[in-house]
Amino acid sequence: MHVGFLILTILGLSFFEIVTSIDNAIINAEVLSGMQKKARKWFLLWGFLFAVIVVRGLLPLIIIWSANPGIGLSGAFYATLSSNREITESIKNSSPVLLAGGGTFLIFLFFNWLFLEPKNYGLRGERFLHRQGPWFFTVISLVLALIVLLALQIHPMMAFGAILGSTAFFIVHGFRKFAEDQERKLIGGNLSDFSKIAYLEVLDATFSIDGIVGAFAFTFAVPLILVGNGLGAFILRKLTVGNIERIKKYKFLKNGAMYSVLFLGIIMILDSFGYSIPTWLSPVVTFGTVGYFFLKSKKELNL
Repeated sequence: MHVGFLILTILGLSFFEIVTSIDNAIINAEVLSGMQKKARKWFLLWGFLFAVIVVRGLLPLIIIWSANPGIGLSGAFYATLSSNREITESIKNSSPVLLAGGGTFLIFLFFNWLFLEPKNYGLRGERFLHRQGPWFFTVISLVLALIVLLALQIHPMMAFGAILGSTAFFIVHGFRKFAEDQERKLIGGNLSDFSKIAYLEVLDATFSIDGIVGAFAFTFAVPLILVGNGLGAFILRKLTVGNIERIKKYKFLKNGAMYSVLFLGIIMILDSFGYSIPTWLSPVVTFGTVGYFFLKSKKELNL
């Protein structure tokens, strides 16, 4: 594998992990500010190791195993640590199912943000669409129906993958809503530092799913996913401590993250249907999309 591709992929994965988890970093910073110094250090060290090794290491393992039950858990574990040709071939054969599911998940995630979540309006039409919140369920239902209809013409498992992607979205969304409710208890409540750390780890696991699912748009080499997402998580923890207030000033970064989610979702869907997608496209699209909204945010600051 070419060194330039490896570097571009790792940087793209790290960048995507960072921008999709900015909200999580802001929550972490607010909660950590009310904790003792010892607890903050514990969270930033051991909490980071848990987030990378357990969450970002285990979830890709589960995804790979669920799409390739024939290789077993041990084979899936081996796939996360090596580039064994037989296992790689098995993963490649199951890739349309994974890509259809992941792409559906990301597209649903984007439309949820576009129609329902509060936001700074960065492009024309966002304000109008945000006012049409009830149409969210109509739009995603039509999107799912179209993907399933087209997938059935190729292979039933692709259609099933898309349905699993939509199911995963609603499960994750439910947990995330619960986590957001707990956020208010973390910031304003009288919970112990230990309880706060436990809640923060659950929050981190919930927010990390977006980055892990999107990572398969970059590569199926799970070791690269672990390194890229781990590096992004490390940088994000550093930002949580030192520069989160500065990051919050760039108010359109979230927009950039969500539009990159949309583009990666589309790339995954097209890839699942057999379209030839250049390996460099996902990281370049991510850098370009977020870079545009970063410059837009910077221009807004200078006004």
